[in-house]
Amino acid sequence: MALIDKPERARQLARVIASDLSLYHEKKIVDGVERDTLFEVLRDEIEEGRALYKSRVTPEIYGLGLYDRALVDMLLKPRGNVRSKIW
Repeated sequence: MALIDKPERARQLARVIASDLSLYHEKKIVDGVERDTLFEVLRDEIEEGRALYKSRVTPEIYGLGLYDRALVDMLLKPRGNVRSKIW
């Protein structure tokens, strides 16, 4: 399988992976936002997703930070209503 070398396709992949995290780990995400520990409590899941993403895109695309941006967009932004000391 050829590596993804188009930013838009890579962005879609990153968002799908982050969306899956959101779908399967809602309670951990809400707890993590409330306690400002989101990236600690989901460390293993996030890194597993990162490894998958990195294995599917070119190094140049990986360097754009699209996966990290997708994590913020899919895990944090939709939970802006969750009480948290970070906002």
